[in-house]
Amino acid sequence: MPEISLLMPCYNAAATLPEALTSIAAQTFAAYEVVAVDDGSTDATPGLLAEAARRDPRWRVLAQPHGGILTALNAGLAACRGAFIARMDADDRMHPARLEVQRAWFPAHPETDVLGCRVEPLGPAREGFRLYLDWQNSLMTDEDIRRERFVESPLAHPGLMLRREAYDRLGGYEEHGWAEDYDLLLRAAQAGLRFAKTPESLLAWRDHPERLTRTDARYSPHNFARARVHYLAAGPLAGRDALILWGAGESGRRFSKLLKEAGHAPAAYVDVDPRRIGSTRYGRPILPPEVLPAEWARYRNPVLLAAVGARGARALIRARLEDFGLVEGRDWWAAA
Repeated sequence: MPEISLLMPCYNAAATLPEALTSIAAQTFAAYEVVAVDDGSTDATPGLLAEAARRDPRWRVLAQPHGGILTALNAGLAACRGAFIARMDADDRMHPARLEVQRAWFPAHPETDVLGCRVEPLGPAREGFRLYLDWQNSLMTDEDIRRERFVESPLAHPGLMLRREAYDRLGGYEEHGWAEDYDLLLRAAQAGLRFAKTPESLLAWRDHPERLTRTDARYSPHNFARARVHYLAAGPLAGRDALILWGAGESGRRFSKLLKEAGHAPAAYVDVDPRRIGSTRYGRPILPPEVLPAEWARYRNPVLLAAVGARGARALIRARLEDFGLVEGRDWWAAA
């Protein structure tokens, strides 16, 4: 039996698949199987996968009618036999030591359930993608990842390795109308699974116009916000007697609308723009930061969400809230 199952869904990936296959073949850890799911490709992908399986008996190729990445992932997951399951995409490239380094992590850190790695861009990448990688690569510990999980996905899905029992506990991937990989991580955090990330950069992640994050509505900013609100409501917002939202601008307006629809309308807003301070949003006051301690003291068990998307704003808000004695991950969470 293989120790690691490498789960790789493929759909019309002929242009990038050879590079991914080369990186898999170069792995220094040999006790793995590849479970490749051809999701109804109409290009040369089936032939490339068949040739890989012909050359290497560790390959198993599953073919299914095109149903999307979620069905492909769950079909492949059901076929995986390893005690550890690693993800890989057909348009990325692994470091030769990726599987070896990640497999060695688990006995040295038995508390880890979900292991990521630092990643680097593969080929040309937009500035926004590079900034996202810089942020993601800065989140190394379970505490880091949990603290900022409502900002964006703190782990690169194609760089994950999970214990098999962690996947079993989560029940695989679920369809909620938003990104299945982000949903998996939010459910893992909700279930109390523990995260970690290797300090090594073990995955080169390709940014291109055909990525699902660019073409599938489930990965839109609106649906990412829906996912955050769903899991905030089930976790940090549960049992609170007041929600204060820092951010009355465009990001905060959109986010507060979703919160209101979920039954968590903010009791007050905080903003630094003098044009907004003193007015209202959905009938609730927009306050300057300096009156936040007094507003906070009005409630027994309040919570604050910071929903300001401007670059650098999160660090300024974090410093101000620390001055007020509020603890991130207990009293407040960043959510944009």
